[in-house]
Order: sequence, then structure tokens, then C-alpha cells
Amino acid sequence: MDKAVYGNSDPVAAFATPLGESALAIIRTSGTMAVDLTATVFSQPEKLLNTAGNTVVHGWILGPPANAAPRSKIDEVLISVYRGPHSYTGEDGADISCHGGIAAAKAVMGALKAAGFRDALPGEFTFRAFMNGKLDLTRAESVMEIVSAKTDLGREHAVGRLSGVLEQEIQAVKELLVQVLAETELYLDYSEEEAAPPHDRVCTAHAVNDEEKGRLPGRALAEAALTRLRVLSVSYRRERLYQDGALVVIAGRPNAGKSSLFNLLVKEERSIVTDIPGTTRDWIESWIVIEGIPIRLADTAGLRGVPEQTNTVDLVEQIGIRRSRELLAQADLVLYMIDGSAGITVEDQTFFRDYPETAATGKREGPAIITVWNKVDIAADLLSADRRSADRRSTDRRSAASCGEHLTGISCKTNTGIPALTAAIASALSDRWSAENGQYEHSRNTAGRSGAAPGTARQKELIDAAASAVQEALALAEKGEPLDLIAPLLREGVNSLGEITGEVSTADILDAMFSTFCVGK
Repeated sequence: MDKAVYGNSDPVAAFATPLGESALAIIRTSGTMAVDLTATVFSQPEKLLNTAGNTVVHGWILGPPANAAPRSKIDEVLISVYRGPHSYTGEDGADISCHGGIAAAKAVMGALKAAGFRDALPGEFTFRAFMNGKLDLTRAESVMEIVSAKTDLGREHAVGRLSGVLEQEIQAVKELLVQVLAETELYLDYSEEEAAPPHDRVCTAHAVNDEEKGRLPGRALAEAALTRLRVLSVSYRRERLYQDGALVVIAGRPNAGKSSLFNLLVKEERSIVTDIPGTTRDWIESWIVIEGIPIRLADTAGLRGVPEQTNTVDLVEQIGIRRSRELLAQADLVLYMIDGSAGITVEDQTFFRDYPETAATGKREGPAIITVWNKVDIAADLLSADRRSADRRSTDRRSAASCGEHLTGISCKTNTGIPALTAAIASALSDRWSAENGQYEHSRNTAGRSGAAPGTARQKELIDAAASAVQEALALAEKGEPLDLIAPLLREGVNSLGEITGEVSTADILDAMFSTFCVGK
């Protein structure tokens, strides 16, 4: 049997719902003769064959013929019929809703495969939708973004891409570059000895200052396109925050209240809380959502002393402290807990002084730190005093800022300050994921588009490639370089944008992309 490949119209079937005990299971089919093959295992074949698209038919899935005996009934089902091109894939297809038991669903699938269907490849339904012009690549990729969205905000952004917001912006930017490229190539059609092309054949509004601005027809359009590409590129950082989430690590000395804060934010008793220092020996984690941001929250073992002095505690706790420091090096944000009843200690100041250096890993910047003053219900006066004393004692401006500017008072016992802390967490993460936030907001307003943002690394890389090509073209134009050096760069930018939507693509790229999808999508 030939190996299944993307790009053909074989009749395919796949589970669209997970196998398990549930009310219903759905099996999707699509491809050449999909409805006809389904009819061969259906109790009312003629009715199914004559059913119009977007219609539901009730009946039974039947087993194979057995001599002269009536065919056995496998399961009672509803079949939703779709007729191409007015279907998700653009082909004929049928979705079978059967009972959700594992045995029932597998039996229905077995009947379909016996009738001539093959198993669908991962993402094959969406691949066919793309190949049949039902979706561009940005919309196709957004399908899996919706499936994997961890929050409503992430889902909303993915739905925007599915609705075509990103595709429309990419097409608009590409049209700007195509116009510049067309004007540039029109000039190239004339030799240096010939007169310039007549005004009615070029956009004179953009060619007036060519001599002053480096002989690039439509330069203003190219600059506008570059601005919009930069907006898209910068917006990817924040978009990934809502899609992938962030690692937030709770750290601090033993018995500072880390586990109590963890339980409060998770809203369940996950960490053991006692008055005995060192209760938490290893880190634990849980996913939470704060202001639409998915957060992987980790509670760590208490940090005793400085790294060189951890041999003063037992071996198990030493291992816990080492793992805590390793996790801190990966964090996007650290909530450093201070025991308000003790105030800012020498150990705390050591952490603030040393942490930015020890947290740096390669090119990665150290995470932001929010200092959380716990037990404010019994130590509010000490909080104010320690703020002042920390500023006086510290010779490290970075340490003073950590202890002061980002210090938030809470009480895990009374829940005081928790809303302010969650707001600070969301703000710190948003700022971190928008390192060029000021430029982003300015450019976004300049470009006049706020809803479009790339959702995948592939889209971001191609946007950056297009922006780089346009930037280089503008730089060459500024130096007065000939247009025959500039035109290929403009075309490179246009092609990169075409790859984003799928106008320019290769079989290898498409196979690699859709193979990451769920089976049944």
C-alpha cells in the first residue's frame, strides 16, 4: 500500500474528538467519494446519497454483509453532510456523530476504513482547506492556535487571525511594496540615455523627491511598509505571552510565606504550609491565569544564605536550593518574598545584589523582580522603616530599586494586597514582553493598525526577512545606488510576505507545518 501523503484527494477519516467515555464522539471524513463510501455502511444509503449539503441524516452504521443474514448494527448515528466547495476542506465530506464510548467509536471507524477510507494525516483536513483556497496559511495556523489557547484572550487573538486580520494586514503591506517595485522596474525599462517614463505611467506623488531621497520611486510607500512590518515584528513578543504564557517563580528565605502565596494564587492547597523552615524541599508548579496571561507559577525551596554557604543545611535541602536557583535562571518574573516580621535581612540584600549576575544565561536578560513584603497586617510600620533603611544601607542602586520601587505589601493571612500584586505581575510581564513598547505604541498609531499580530515563529521570521530586505533597499537608495541593485531586494520582501499567506510555498514547508497539527484538524 502506498504511503499516505499530503496533497491528494483520497477519502480520509479521523477522530475529531478524543477517545473516551463521553456522550458523543465525532468522526470526520473528506475527499473523493467520501459521501458515497459512507453510504455503503449506512442504513439508508439512497437517502444519504441524495442529501444536500449542510444537512443532517439519522440512521445506523452497519457491519459488513454476512451471507444472506441481515447486516449487523454497529451504532446509531447522525451524519452531517457537506458538499464541496461549500465545506471546510472544499471537498465532499461527512461528519459522523456516534455514541462516545471507546468501543462504539472504534467500531464505527473500523467500518469506515473497511469501506475504503484511510487514516487522515495530522492537519490533513486543514491542509486540504488551504490547497482548495478556503484558508490562507495565517488562517490555517490559527486553527491550531485556537485549539491550544490557554486563556480567553489568547483564543480571541487567534480568532482574529482566523477571521483574516493578519492576512489583510500582510496583503496591505505587500501591495505597498508591489507598487514600489512596479514603479522601480518601470524606470529600469528605460536606459540611462532614454527619457524618464511619462508621468501618467508612474505615481508622480511618490517620485517628486527621488533625486533628494535617493532615486527610489515611491520611497514614501516603502518607508510606510517598513514601519508596519516593524509594528508586526514587535507585536509578536506580546502575542507569544498570551499564547505560551510565562514562568513566574516565588523565591525567598525559608518561612517567608512562599507556599502560602502559592496556594492563594492557585486557589487550592497545593503546597504544604508549616511554621518549620525548610518545609518545601523541591519546587512545585501549577498553571494559573492573571489578566488573560497564562502563568506557570512555581513555588521553590527557601534560599538560605548565599550559594557558597548552602552546605550548612542538610543534603536534601541543599538539592532543593540548587534546583530553586536553576529554576530562577529560567524565570520570566521572580516574586521575592520577604518575611515582614523579620524585615529585610542581610540574606535578602545578598540576593538583590547577586541575583542579576547569577540569573543571566547566555544572551538571556535576567528576569524582572517584584519584592513581596508578607505579613503586612502585623508589620506595616516595619515595612516603612525597612524601605528607608534599605535605601540608606545599599551602595548598589540596583539593590535599592529592587527593595523599594517594586516592593508590594501583602498579607497571606488576610488576603490584603493580593489584587495589587496580581496587577503588578501582569504589568511586569507585559512590559517584559514589550521591550520596545514605546516604539511599538508609536509605530502602531502611525501605521493605523492595532489588531494584527503574527501568531507563529514562522510568520515572525518572514516578517523580519521582509523588513530587513526593505530596510536594505532604502539604505542603498539613500546612498544613490542603482535601481537594479534595489529592485531584487524589494522583490525579496514581496516574496517573504507571500510565504506568510501561502502565495509562495513549497511542498516541504507545507508538510513540515501541517504535520504539527492534531489528527482530525
